[in-house]
Amino acid sequence: MSVTDASATYNVSSKSIYRWLRKNVVDGNRNLVLELNKLRKENEQLYKLLGRATAEMHRSKD
Repeated sequence: MSVTDASATYNVSSKSIYRWLRKNVVDGNRNLVLELNKLRKENEQLYKLLGRATAEMHRSKD
């Protein structure tokens, strides 16, 4: 639905709709950044665990 159609359908100014859209995009990007940071930390922890498991596996073979 276009902003013009939504404005007419819901009797809201197009300026308000654009402001809401901008706010959602900014908030959405912030959430994406937080999620990305969380995933990076999880990956780092997994690499450490994998490295430890690999080292233990090599020690048990010797």
